[in-house]
Amino acid sequence: MMGLVKFVNYLVLVIFVLVGVAFVTLLERKILGYIQIRKGPNKVGYWGMLQPFADAVKLFTKEQTTPTLSNFVPYYFSPVISLFISLLVWSVAPYNMGLVGFSMSVLFFLCCTSLGVYTVMGAGWASNSKYALLGCLRAVAQTISYEVSLALILLSFLMLVGGVDLGLFFCYQRYLWFVVVSFPLALVWFSSCLAETNRTPFDFAEGESELVSGFNTEYSAGGFALIFMSEYASILFMSLLFSIIFLGSFMESVVFYLQVVFISFCFIWVRGTLPRFRYDKLMYLAWKSFLPVSLNYLFFFLGLKVLVFSLLL
Repeated sequence: MMGLVKFVNYLVLVIFVLVGVAFVTLLERKILGYIQIRKGPNKVGYWGMLQPFADAVKLFTKEQTTPTLSNFVPYYFSPVISLFISLLVWSVAPYNMGLVGFSMSVLFFLCCTSLGVYTVMGAGWASNSKYALLGCLRAVAQTISYEVSLALILLSFLMLVGGVDLGLFFCYQRYLWFVVVSFPLALVWFSSCLAETNRTPFDFAEGESELVSGFNTEYSAGGFALIFMSEYASILFMSLLFSIIFLGSFMESVVFYLQVVFISFCFIWVRGTLPRFRYDKLMYLAWKSFLPVSLNYLFFFLGLKVLVFSLLL
């Protein structure tokens, strides 16, 4: 019975995440519209509120085209698995109301983000298109590079809170947010999240100017919609994770969700403001800038922990 309740709770969470994804796409189109001095969607429903649902109906009812020479099974299942992983990772959210949240949540999150690489690689390779293959190779190299920094930053804070449960972050930020203690690290984390989710200025996997549309070149209709939903579910989750780690309000408070919306807004703001990086500069940034900063902070926090323990003893 308990298992059934948890399953229903998780199902409700997934439905809310998908509705959230729909409105994040609307938010993005409205913000980009105003940044470019135009209106954005404003015809379907009041103030364009029903536009995401109209787009979903359009995409899922379009004819599905499949390249004749594609490797069909990985081509067909990569978008499905990609969305599945993006929704599965939400189970680590530390809600205190009988959801799936568990004590090894950080490790589970790292496993899920690592698995996301395989779906992009499968989608690009199975399309049997040179553009898609180049896009997926770029995405894989980029994701692996920035995962190192993400893991090291997480490790720094895990040493401070003394566990791998995301729920611990709320207890340790009751009086002071971690963003105050380590603001540069928060900026590095945010930039790494942009690279991890293939967002501007790090959207090399979808470089339209040189790769047509990157790893999803050969996808249309439902397959494209699933890849699209997966990307935005990841953005929402990364915003949630940023709020948990650096802006530790409790998940039961309205402030927490306002923080998540603000971080999602920052993802869109960056897209509307910055041009795309050069690929070699992206790699330089990961290995020559972010990695040394996150390593130095790791040793700093390690020393801080040892100092506190020695003073207590």
